[in-house]
Amino acid sequence: MITLILPAVFIGLLFHGIHRKVIARIQGRPGPPIWQEILHTLKFSFKQTWIPKTASMPMFVFIVAVSIAIWTGAFYIIFSGGSLLLLFAVFMLHKITEHGLGLSSGSPYGKFGAIRSVMSAASEIPLFATIAGIYVVTGSLMISDITRYQEIHGPLLIGAFPIAIAMYIVILSKMHYGPFSIIEAKEIVSGNRTEHFGVWRAGLEVAYALKTFVLLAAFVLLFIGALPWYLMLLAMLIVLISLSFVCAFTPMLSPFDAVALQTVITGVLTIYIIVLGVME
Repeated sequence: MITLILPAVFIGLLFHGIHRKVIARIQGRPGPPIWQEILHTLKFSFKQTWIPKTASMPMFVFIVAVSIAIWTGAFYIIFSGGSLLLLFAVFMLHKITEHGLGLSSGSPYGKFGAIRSVMSAASEIPLFATIAGIYVVTGSLMISDITRYQEIHGPLLIGAFPIAIAMYIVILSKMHYGPFSIIEAKEIVSGNRTEHFGVWRAGLEVAYALKTFVLLAAFVLLFIGALPWYLMLLAMLIVLISLSFVCAFTPMLSPFDAVALQTVITGVLTIYIIVLGVME
């Protein structure tokens, strides 16, 4: 499993480059080459690195390592057929690291990003509904059981489309340049990542590449099913490009609008799950 981490990081960085390229093309710009994020990570790895005087040194460094560790754990959970509850725990830990990342630097921009990360915790609310909906339909929270269910009954993307939409929105909330990217909005420079540069930024890029890979892989496994590796990568790419289209055509929401929209989506999905449970 460990030997698959490096290819996953490489593919995740490549997906980030494709994401930027698609958005740029839709908006009438040439955009960077698709391997730009890989070059960025390599560049940051060799740049001079230090810790700001205003930073809390242990947290400033530790939070980068934790970010990599939790998404490495999520990678293992996904491909070992583990529990969705463990994956949900990883999502929650990610929100904590986002908050700590902003506070650790002592930068006012980082602190604004940290505050927004707390507000954006509403983006995880549809995940509650997604997990509940999947359990109602399949009777299990184990990823291995869910993929076997789809082998017999067909993809949940068709049989439980509203639940798939909720998960899609959760992934959208974690994409760069999307309508819910309030943590890294330009008015607060780079948000919670503003003061992390050099090897620290390279570490964060690795963590976020793993995050993107895990999120896309989770969507494919949960709503399409187990596929050969090449078809799985193709399905992940299709989901990514669809997300890029949404990001290109939608403006960034204000923090309060983002929370309100996520809450409404969760409410609608909750009603759907209740009706589904009654019908079952």
